[in-house]
Amino acid sequence: MAAPPSTHENDIAEGGQDEPTTDSAARPAPGGTTGHPEVSRRRASAARPRTPLVIKLLVTATFVVILNETIMVNAVPRLMTEFAVTPRTAQWLSTVFMLVMAAVIPVTGWFLQRVSTRRAYAIAMATFSAGTVIGAVAPVFEVLIVGRAVQAAGTAVMVPLLMTTLMTVVPEKDRGRVMGTVTLAISCAPALGPAVSGIILRVGSWRLIFGVMLPIAVAVAVAGLRQLRNVGEPQAGGISWVSVVLSAVGFGGLLFGLSEAGARDPVLVALIIAGGAALVAAFVWLQLRLQRRADTGGDGPLLDLRTVSYRGYRVSLLLMAAVHMAFLGSMFLLPLYLQNIRDLSELQTGLLVMPGGLAMGLLGPVVGRLYDQVGARPLVVPGAVLTVATLALLSRIGSDTPFALLLALHVVMMAALSAIMTPVFSVGLGALPQHLYSHGSSLFGAIMQVSGAIGTALLVVVLEAREDRLLAGDASADAAFVGGLRWAFVAAAAIAVLILVLAVRVPSRTDEQPAGAAAPAGHA
Repeated sequence: MAAPPSTHENDIAEGGQDEPTTDSAARPAPGGTTGHPEVSRRRASAARPRTPLVIKLLVTATFVVILNETIMVNAVPRLMTEFAVTPRTAQWLSTVFMLVMAAVIPVTGWFLQRVSTRRAYAIAMATFSAGTVIGAVAPVFEVLIVGRAVQAAGTAVMVPLLMTTLMTVVPEKDRGRVMGTVTLAISCAPALGPAVSGIILRVGSWRLIFGVMLPIAVAVAVAGLRQLRNVGEPQAGGISWVSVVLSAVGFGGLLFGLSEAGARDPVLVALIIAGGAALVAAFVWLQLRLQRRADTGGDGPLLDLRTVSYRGYRVSLLLMAAVHMAFLGSMFLLPLYLQNIRDLSELQTGLLVMPGGLAMGLLGPVVGRLYDQVGARPLVVPGAVLTVATLALLSRIGSDTPFALLLALHVVMMAALSAIMTPVFSVGLGALPQHLYSHGSSLFGAIMQVSGAIGTALLVVVLEAREDRLLAGDASADAAFVGGLRWAFVAAAAIAVLILVLAVRVPSRTDEQPAGAAAPAGHA
C-alpha cells in the first residue's frame, strides 16, 4: 500500500536536505533588501522547485541498468568467434533481456506494494550486480545468457520503482519537470550503450564491458542505500503463484514468438504466439477474479487491472502501445539498412543514431516544464504529427540517401517522441489514485515490451514479404531490400496515424475520476 509520505518524506519531496538559516539571513537589511548577495542567492535557489533526492538516486541507478540493455550490441562479432555461435544465437544476448523484462515487469506491481523502497532498491541493484558478475566470468555462451537474464530481472524492477516513487513524492504541478529528467535517463542510456561498448572494446576484451559496469553499479547501489529513504508503507498480503507462472510464461512466450517471426517455421511461431496470448488472457481473467476476492477480504491480484477503468490512463496506455509499435519497429529497421546497404559498422551505426537518442533525452526536461505549464495535448498532438511526417519521409529512403538527411530525420523523430512520451507518462499515471501507481507503472512497462515486439515483428514481415516479391521479379538483392524497407516504413507511418488519433483524445490534465473507481477503504 502506498501510504502518505511521512514528514521526513515531505522534506525529501521539497528538494532534499534543509539549508541552515541564520538570524542575519532571516532579517531584511535596511530599505527592505536582503542586504547580502549570498542571502539573495539562497532565497532565489530555495524558491526554485528542486528534484527530490530520492528521485535523483533512482534516476542514476535506472540509467546504469538501462545502459546495459544495448551495451552488448557491438560485442556480438567477438562473441560469435570466441564461442563459435551463429548470429541468430548471438542475438539472444538482447532477446533474453527483453523476454525477462516482459516476464518480470507484471510482477513488480505486487512486489513494490509488499516491500519498502530501500529493500526494493537493494534487491534490484543486487540482482543486477550478480548478473554482471556472472556475465564477466562466463566460461560458455549459455552462462553468459544466464548473466544477461539476471541483469534484466534487476532492471525490470528499477523503472516501475522509479515511476511509482516519483508519482508518490512529487506534487502534480512539478511532475512534468521531474518526469522530463526521468525521460532523459531512459532515452539517453540505450542510445549511449553501443557507443560506450565500442570504446571499451577498443581497449580490451568483451569481458571488460562487465568489468567496467560492475564497480559503477556497486558504487551507485551503495550511495543510494546510504541516502535513500523509504516512501510509503509496505502492504501485507499473499501471492498467487499461478499468476506468477501465467505472467512469466505468457508474456515471455508471447514475446519469444514475436521475436522469432520470420526466423523459424511459420506454423511453429504461430503456435507459440497463440499459446502465449492464451496464457496472457488467462492471466488477465485470474487477476479480475482475484480482485473480486480482494474486495471481500482475500489476497489481491498480482496486477491490479482497475487501472484501465481510468480514462486518462487507458488512453495513455493505448497511445504508448502505438508509439512503441511504430518506434521500436522503425529503430530495428534503420540499423539493418545502414549495415546491410550502406556498409557501416556496428560502431558507426551506433554513432549515427546516437544524436537522436541524446536529443530525445535532453529535450525531456524542456518538455516536462512545458507540460507543467500547458498540459499534455498541446505537446502530444504536434509530436504525433511530426512522427507521422518523419516516418513517411523515411518510406522514400534509397540506397544513396545522404547520411546527413538520415541523421536529421532520426533526430526530428526522436524529438517528436520526447514531446509524446513525457506528457503521456505524466498524465497517464497522474490519472490514477496513489494506491494504483505501482500497478499502473508495471502495466505500462509490460505493454511497452509487448507492443514493441509486435511492431518489430509486423514491420519485419512486411519488409520480407515485399522483398521476396521483388526478388521474384528479378530485382537485385539490394534493390529488393530497399523496396521492402520502404513498405515497412509505410506500415510504421500507418501505425503513427493511430498515434495521432489517440493524441487528440489525451486529457491535458489529470483531474478526472471514473464512476465507482474510488480508492478502497484503508488506502491513501
